[in-house]
Amino acid sequence: MLDAHAHFEFYKKDAPRMIEECKKELTAVVDSITEYRKAHVWKSWEVLKPHFGFIFPTLGYHPNEARRGNWEKVKKVEEFILAHRDDIVAIGEIGLDYHYAENERQRKNQREIFKHFLELALEIKLPVVIHAREAEGEAFELVQRVGVEAYFHSFSGSVELAKEIAKNGHPIGINTGIVFIPEVRAAAEAVEVENMMVETDAPYMSPVKGQRNTPCNVRVAIEEVAKLKGLDFEEVGSITERNAVRFFNLKS
Repeated sequence: MLDAHAHFEFYKKDAPRMIEECKKELTAVVDSITEYRKAHVWKSWEVLKPHFGFIFPTLGYHPNEARRGNWEKVKKVEEFILAHRDDIVAIGEIGLDYHYAENERQRKNQREIFKHFLELALEIKLPVVIHAREAEGEAFELVQRVGVEAYFHSFSGSVELAKEIAKNGHPIGINTGIVFIPEVRAAAEAVEVENMMVETDAPYMSPVKGQRNTPCNVRVAIEEVAKLKGLDFEEVGSITERNAVRFFNLKS
């Protein structure tokens, strides 16, 4: 099993223990190391670096940070990405989140910074990990316009858009919220397994109320997709893992 999107750094002091536990069950975890408030990418990088090889890192700039329009910070993160371009498997998560953007100015900041990082990805020939909330269609349009390969993580947009994204060769992320978020379940029903990856977004999106999510719970997403598709657990796990290995160009 492979978790295509998680955040071990948010376990803080508990991160090493959680990583060791997950190594017993998973082949790999793609960790989206993302600039957000006080979660600085350079600090998270140092926490996770000893575990690279099991953890495959991405580097990004969260849209909820982007709404502040701090271009000095954007440049600092961009420099960090360029310095580690050979060690990351994608740029992300980046994107648009209109749920928390309070006004048009904040949305404009998000759009401009999102486009900046999309163009950076194109320049250094890396795929991107997309966070899109209440702005999935606009995020997709920008991805298509810039011409990058994108993973729409934790997708909860419309079924029609999920199909369009998949048709254009971008994988859809089905997370552990499939057990309680109707939109995630609907996307999983609509998209072929060959066009999806499974993820936890741990420590968020726990399938068990009141408990912190862990990457090992990616099993839940695989189980639910298998039920929906009438496939074996092993088959869904194998296909989605292969999809992630191909998309992120993971090297063992």
